[in-house]
Amino acid sequence: AISCWPFKNAEDTCKRRPTVPGSNPGCITSALRDPMSMERTNLLNMAKLSIKGLIESALSFGRTLDSDYPPLQQFFVVMEHCLKHGLKVKKSFLGYNKSLWGPLEMVEKLCPEAGEIAASVRDLPGLKTPLGRARAWLRLALMQKRLADYLRLLITRKDLLSDFYDNSAVMVEEEGAVIVGLLVGLNVIDANLCVKGEDLDTQVGVIDFSMYLKNDIDDYRSGERNGQVAAILDQKNYVEELNRQLNSSVHGLQGRVDNLEKSNSKLIEELAIAKNNIIKLQEENHQLRNENTIILIKAQQQLEVCLLQCPDVENELVVQVSMKQEMDLAMKLLEKDIHEKQDTLIGLRHQLDEVKAINVEMYTKMQTSDDGMKQKNDMITRLEEKTNQITATMKQLEQSDKDLLSQTRTLTMSFVKCASTDTENQYKLVKDISF
Repeated sequence: AISCWPFKNAEDTCKRRPTVPGSNPGCITSALRDPMSMERTNLLNMAKLSIKGLIESALSFGRTLDSDYPPLQQFFVVMEHCLKHGLKVKKSFLGYNKSLWGPLEMVEKLCPEAGEIAASVRDLPGLKTPLGRARAWLRLALMQKRLADYLRLLITRKDLLSDFYDNSAVMVEEEGAVIVGLLVGLNVIDANLCVKGEDLDTQVGVIDFSMYLKNDIDDYRSGERNGQVAAILDQKNYVEELNRQLNSSVHGLQGRVDNLEKSNSKLIEELAIAKNNIIKLQEENHQLRNENTIILIKAQQQLEVCLLQCPDVENELVVQVSMKQEMDLAMKLLEKDIHEKQDTLIGLRHQLDEVKAINVEMYTKMQTSDDGMKQKNDMITRLEEKTNQITATMKQLEQSDKDLLSQTRTLTMSFVKCASTDTENQYKLVKDISF
């Protein structure tokens, strides 16, 4: 912490330092008796000068600030002193130390959006000390333009700050709220800080008062120096941008080369597969052509044989057709004969029914007339004999009908069996049956 202010006496200090809300500028004696109050006042004034100078120089610079910008470096040194003021000493197995990383790490619990910064700080491989992590956290929060918001959330939780700070620390008193209010103005500047490659563990934070105590000559020299620094930074930014573009171009070309090599290897593999497929297809085509030739030769031979056998086949077909016609004629004659016999059988059945009716009538008359008994008995006997004759005739007709049907079936079966063997015998048999 800073214990003195570079003015001639305490009265000059009380006259020149800004009025802090809640403080009494006329109480010089009480300020001298309270070193912590003087340190808070000095840190507040330094924070005002640092923030004001950083904003003015950044706006006049008109470019994105980097880690080598002196006012930005001094701002982080002043903020580090403000955050370290009144920090309690923690006892560990290595001894006693003041951990600045502890209260800043608590912001992650108060604001979930700060978890990304905390995780990035923990993942940085070059940071080994809590102080280095705290410095990295401040730089990331400034680039995110949320430094004032995060510290405002922190100073509102006095219950959490009491675990890390004394009651008279800057972060606990009203000066901390004023500093946090001043940090809001830093949102107008843009910073691009390389945290990964910077050695934040071993840096020594010393405030350069010469930056804030300037005369006309110093202003002129600082203007020239700032111009030179601006030119150098312009060249540096140009070289870095050119290097970045070249690196991106190299990466892009390398990616394209890799993609082309992969695609080339895939095309070579596909070409080899295609060649193998072409060879297989050519072999299959040759084999199919040979098979097609063999099939064509066999078909031609079969066609020639068929052409030679065609007259015999046609003659045989004509004979078969004529035989079929004769068989159809014989079947029609047989059907006609069967129908005639069926008609005769039906007529005989009608006669039988008439005889039975006459028999019944005669029997009834026999019961009524005893005189013509004998005549009627004789008539009945003759009628019965005639009936028996008719019945025998009917049985003979039915038997002959059955014989004709069986003969027809036998002839048909023999015709089917002999159709492919003996055409002439079949023809004579059908002729004999027909006539």
